[in-house]
Amino acid sequence: MKTVILIPCYNEAATIEKVVCDFKKNMPHADIYVYDNNSTDNTGEIAQRAGAIVRKEYRQGKGNVVRSMFHDIKADCYIMVDGDDTYPAEAAPIFEQIILDKQADMIIGDRLSSTYFEENDRRFHNSGNKFVRGSINTFFKSDLHDIMTGMRAFNYEFVKSFPIRSKEFEIETEMSVFALMNNFVIKEIPIEYRDRKEGSESKLNTYRDGFKVIRMIFALIRDQRPLMFFSVMALILLIIAGIYFFPILFKFFSTGYVLQIPTLIVISTVVIIAAVTFFAGVILHVLKHHHAEELERHLILLNEMKKEE
Repeated sequence: MKTVILIPCYNEAATIEKVVCDFKKNMPHADIYVYDNNSTDNTGEIAQRAGAIVRKEYRQGKGNVVRSMFHDIKADCYIMVDGDDTYPAEAAPIFEQIILDKQADMIIGDRLSSTYFEENDRRFHNSGNKFVRGSINTFFKSDLHDIMTGMRAFNYEFVKSFPIRSKEFEIETEMSVFALMNNFVIKEIPIEYRDRKEGSESKLNTYRDGFKVIRMIFALIRDQRPLMFFSVMALILLIIAGIYFFPILFKFFSTGYVLQIPTLIVISTVVIIAAVTFFAGVILHVLKHHHAEELERHLILLNEMKKEE
């Protein structure tokens, strides 16, 4: 059984040596990969001296780094962690055991049930995490505690079947929703979180990246729950049409005259658009089910190939 530690990095010279050494101490049998994402400091050199296998990813963004990691590396257990020394390497053996025992397909290192709100003092990050968690749990009928954590573990089947679309920090949200919508077994393990050490700066832009995460949630609801999404859109259009139609209808009952013909034409157009929108949702819902069946066949094939090896 092979375990790998995956560390995406961008300008983490202040912390990467400690992160690599901590994981070497707690997981001496695991290969440690550091993917340097165009760092302008000497992150890659420090990681290599500390004993990590260093590779370059020239497409900027964490999502691009994770895509390369998942495509390049073959293992039985993948443990991914940020290089900022905010996550405990001591939790890695627990993550590994659960994955190798086939108790979960993805493990989430749950910061929010532990020390995150006490340790993190960056403005709006706490409320942002709560908003994302509430949105995902509401729209995808789940009960996850930490959607955007940077420490996770995966099995081979999850890694090789996850079609990554995100380019940047939205990747964690996308992982969580993919696992939820495709019946992967998720297990959350509370972990201690510590804030960045002095001299180490977060690469997360609260407003820009927060907007990207919200946009990603919107896209995931549209793509993963199309019937609900397009039904709501159709209902909104029908409500708008009704607001303008009923005054005309009541006027007709009282006077016997049909007034505002141009408005009626627009209303009819809106109702037609609402109907088309609803049936688009129905069609996409059916296609989503076909996609789920294809993924299940893909997972069966992966398992058969793994057994043959």
